[in-house]
Amino acid sequence: MEISLADERAFLLKEQLSLEQAEGRAWEKKVDAFGRMVKMASFLQRPKDSDFELIYKEHRYEPFWHIVCRARYVYERRRDYPVTLSGSEVRSVRLDEKEYAVQNGRIHLTFTEHCHETPERIRFINGYTNEPDETLSRYLNHPANQVPPEHLEALSKQGAIVVPAQARASAIVRDGLLEVLKSIQADTILEDAIEIANVDLYYRPVYAFQYRWLSKQKEAIVEYDAVTSELRTDGKTFQQYVGKLLDPDFLFDVGVDTIDLLVPGGGLAVKLARKGLDVARSRSNS
Repeated sequence: MEISLADERAFLLKEQLSLEQAEGRAWEKKVDAFGRMVKMASFLQRPKDSDFELIYKEHRYEPFWHIVCRARYVYERRRDYPVTLSGSEVRSVRLDEKEYAVQNGRIHLTFTEHCHETPERIRFINGYTNEPDETLSRYLNHPANQVPPEHLEALSKQGAIVVPAQARASAIVRDGLLEVLKSIQADTILEDAIEIANVDLYYRPVYAFQYRWLSKQKEAIVEYDAVTSELRTDGKTFQQYVGKLLDPDFLFDVGVDTIDLLVPGGGLAVKLARKGLDVARSRSNS
């Protein structure tokens, strides 16, 4: 079996608005973030802007994995096909100058089947919850820059929160491989190849604004998706990750050992292509 492994890459999706511009839009929606409480208060009088204050804001990057695994199986196998004859009076059948004996009203023909299978699995995994989320595929339609992991660390030092992915690339890749690996029943295997085509970690920018309703002593959060321009009034913050740095070696750890866990000995045929990550590191250290 030949196993081809693509570069492990990190991408940063581009913001469409600045933090300051998003803050202005979020302020207009702050009242909606308090939900039912606002509806009850509105029966008497809609609350004034002066009764609210912004107590916290953050610029963060949330991770998700884009993993593509595909296989190619080309093989041949011999199969016997029973053919039911026209009646009990038939004693034998001649086909291409070959005589076939009749058994129980049928003859058995042997054919060689030429088979071709190309299973593929495309997975989008929320990097923080480790849950599959196909809606994340929409972000691939937006501009993104490939960056070395050291660039993400620099963002943390500049005040942005880079939310760490909770699962390593190897764990996500193993799940994808399990979905395309299969045992082939064949007489002759012509091609038997696995391609891990994408091992990409995307970071999407999100702004969060936390407001306090002074007279009610309540707090709520408005989120602004800096890529799609969507506003959410049921947001959250990640203050626990302020100032924390990423460990690239923890995240990007796919290698021969990963493959050997599923295909014993398969590591001998692995074409390991981590040049993108290695070159980025060498440049940063030079």
